[in-house]
Amino acid sequence: ERGGSGASQWKLVSGGGLQSRGGGSGSAGVLGGAPPPPGPRQAEDLLLDGLTAQAAEGYQAGLPPLREALRILAQGPEGISSTATVSILWLACRVAMNLWDDQSFVRITGRLVAAARATGAVQELPGAFGMAATASLLTGDLTAAAAYIEQLDAGLAVTGSVPALHGRLALAAWQGTGVQADPRAVRVPDDRAGADRAAGLGISAYTAALLCNGLGRYPEAADAASTVIERADQLGYTLWALPELAEAAVRSGNMALAGQAVALLERTTLPSGTEWALGMRARSRALICAGEQAEELYTEAVTRLGRTRVVPHLARAHLLYGEWLRRGKRRIDARTQLRTANEMFAAMGADGFARRTERELAATGERIRRRDVQPVVELTAQETQIARLVADGRSNPEIAAELFISPRTVEYHLHKIFSKLDITARGQLARALGTR
Repeated sequence: ERGGSGASQWKLVSGGGLQSRGGGSGSAGVLGGAPPPPGPRQAEDLLLDGLTAQAAEGYQAGLPPLREALRILAQGPEGISSTATVSILWLACRVAMNLWDDQSFVRITGRLVAAARATGAVQELPGAFGMAATASLLTGDLTAAAAYIEQLDAGLAVTGSVPALHGRLALAAWQGTGVQADPRAVRVPDDRAGADRAAGLGISAYTAALLCNGLGRYPEAADAASTVIERADQLGYTLWALPELAEAAVRSGNMALAGQAVALLERTTLPSGTEWALGMRARSRALICAGEQAEELYTEAVTRLGRTRVVPHLARAHLLYGEWLRRGKRRIDARTQLRTANEMFAAMGADGFARRTERELAATGERIRRRDVQPVVELTAQETQIARLVADGRSNPEIAAELFISPRTVEYHLHKIFSKLDITARGQLARALGTR
């Protein structure tokens, strides 16, 4: 669900369908009688047709119109800034997530942020920033995700809305820091009702399982993710939790639960047929297979995910393949996969998974060098965002308006950024950021 008013208040319901706050489902309850938006009507109609088909006939039935809608919106005209168009783009991002379409998801998220900013309406920004944070996490840019989350929190503070949790929780889970002692720290409070509570439970299952899998605490991960079995007809984060459940269940010795998770995952990944979908399917199914079949699936997962933008999941495919090779006493082959995974996790800042990979490398007999301690103080998420905006040529007043802070605050942060990066001029920022 996304915040907003009027036509933008939509909910995705069981099976991927759409519901207005008025309670109607399918196309009948959508938009609540609002006038047609000035944006791409054809894409909107296709979205509604596809979601209605999925709700009535199942996941596969809605794929053709939904894919066409995503194609149109990913390549659509720039400059449309109505609130209704922002809502359409936000919904399209959710659909892209559910269809395992990483290319459309990233492209449409970029359009969503631009359209939300162009409306000049503060209430349209948090939903866009939240989606941008999700896209950044999916592609492995944890620094950008943190910056978007800072903007999201600032926008919610301005509008007086309820704080959003899922972006910060997922970021903490990928980083594996700050909440290591208690995975409940990444769980959404269970004090919501209806669709909000269902969505919160899906987020909790995914983020807690992600955190615990990264830390190698597989029984806890399996316990957290197993709650999605009862809500397998829901999409979004519930769908993303299934690969986490498959991995955690196998590592916990519960092969029956792992097989159930893979079977549920295949309900969407096989019909979707994207490289992301089939790569995740291959990675998860490899866990419950043995011998040549397992190796073929791990190789397929690495190949397919290597063609996508979901870098963190590619790294995890290398990790799982390396773990499997090590358990098969193929230490030299295992090191190749594990080194690749370790380099990718370290570059992203996915510290929990990086440490897990280092433990596996050590088990192969490889000597692990301690990570170099950087003497330079790292930029905060807000400092990084300001630095990037300055590098893009934005003025202090423009940055202040975008981040809901004063120009004086922007100037204050710039002084700190210059000091940390050891530079003296705005024109030096692009090069300084490029070396980080």
